[in-house]
Formats: sequence, structure tokens, C-alpha cells
Amino acid sequence: MNIHNTAIVHPDAQIEADVTIGPYCIIGEHIIIHSGTILEAQVFLDGWTEIGKNCHIYPFASLGTAPQDLKYQGEKTELKIGQGTVIRESVTAHRGTRGGGGITLIGDNCLIMAYAHVAHDCKIGNQVILANAIAMAGHVTIEDHASVGGLTAIHQFTKIGSYAYIGGASAVSKDVPPYAMAAGNRAKMYGVNSIGLQRKGFSAESIEQIKKAYRKLLSSHLNVTQALAQIEAEIGKSPEVNYLVDFIKNSSRGICT
Repeated sequence: MNIHNTAIVHPDAQIEADVTIGPYCIIGEHIIIHSGTILEAQVFLDGWTEIGKNCHIYPFASLGTAPQDLKYQGEKTELKIGQGTVIRESVTAHRGTRGGGGITLIGDNCLIMAYAHVAHDCKIGNQVILANAIAMAGHVTIEDHASVGGLTAIHQFTKIGSYAYIGGASAVSKDVPPYAMAAGNRAKMYGVNSIGLQRKGFSAESIEQIKKAYRKLLSSHLNVTQALAQIEAEIGKSPEVNYLVDFIKNSSRGICT
């Protein structure tokens, strides 16, 4: 371990080999940091927080502090961050609440840019990109490979599907289905994140099937229930289309359209 002599590290914190802790960091009693992780100067880690291997956390990040929920009464809840995730300057991430399952999760290989806020009980998947100054309310779910533009506000209990792309300065108050591009206040869908899907290695056939499904949703003048029925009847049963249909059927907030 390489721990700067100005850092304050609780003796009960569990810190594996090959961890770097920079100047003026403060590491609390219940912290677990796995090997290869780097904390730059003045990082604050609190609560029951676990950070995976090979993460990189930049100055003034504050992780694992108590949730901003008036129902929280100091009970043991957690923040868990996967491996290879980069957390930039002044990011805040709060641990969970009893009402949300007691844990906030951030997955592997994510990039969380400066000033973003991950609230209590949020579930962030793998390889998610959150741009600068995102304001995320509690209980938000963002699935794998999604990207959210800077200055976006996300309403509590909202769900964003895999490979979705949210434009900057949006206000997201309903679920955004997988593969979609959405933007605006309130956010509306504008089509398929085709470039993102190409970059992630989706075949031309898969992308075309996703586009056909979205044409039913956005351009057919059908309501959502009617559109889903036609999608299931007329478009091939690919894994991508099945996932899209299931996501919409299981949406509790309704989808932005």
C-alpha cells in the first residue's frame, strides 16, 4: 500500500495490497478497498462502503455518506462500487436506505464524471457513462451500457434501459426503454441509438429489427399496448426485441414517448 502520511485511515478499514491513498484522504471504519484502486487527494469515504479492484477516484469525491432521506435513522446500509470504475472530481454517492433494499450499487467499468450525484438505493449497471453534474434522485435504475448527458435530472424510481442514450440538460421523469435516444424537458424519445449500437458490435440485422420495433412505438399512431402487440406479432423474436418488449411491459412509471 502507498498511503500518504497526511491521510486519515481508520485502523479497522480493510485495505488490500497495491492500493494508493493520496494526501488528505479520510477513510472511515467500515470501508473496504480492493487491490489496485487509486484515491487521489482529499477523497472522503464513509459508512459501509466497498470499492472494487482497479478503480480510480479523483479529488473531493464523497462516497458512502448518509442518504438524503428523512426516513433514514442511521441504520446500517451500504454503497458498493464494482471494479475498474472511474469517479471524477466532486462526485457524491450515498448509501442505501432500508426501504430501498439497503444498498446503492455502481457496477464495473463505469465513468462517472465531475459533480454527478448518485442518490440512495440507485442501481447503476456495468459500463455506464454519467456525464458532468447529473442529478439523480433515489431508487433510479440505469442498466448496462447506457449513457446520460450532463446536467440531466432523473426522477426517483425511474429506469433507463441498456444502451439508451440521454441527451444533455434533460429532465427524465418516465422510463427510457433500451436502445433509445431521448432528450428534453420532459424527455421524449427521438429514435434508436444506432451509432452507439454499432460501436458496441450489434449486427446490422439486430439494429434493423430494433428500428422496426421503434417505428411501431413512435410512428404508427398506435398506443403502447397496441404497438407492443404488433411488435410481438410481426417482428422476429430476437433477444433484443424480446428485451425491449419485456422492459416496456414491466415499466411501473410508463415510458417516455
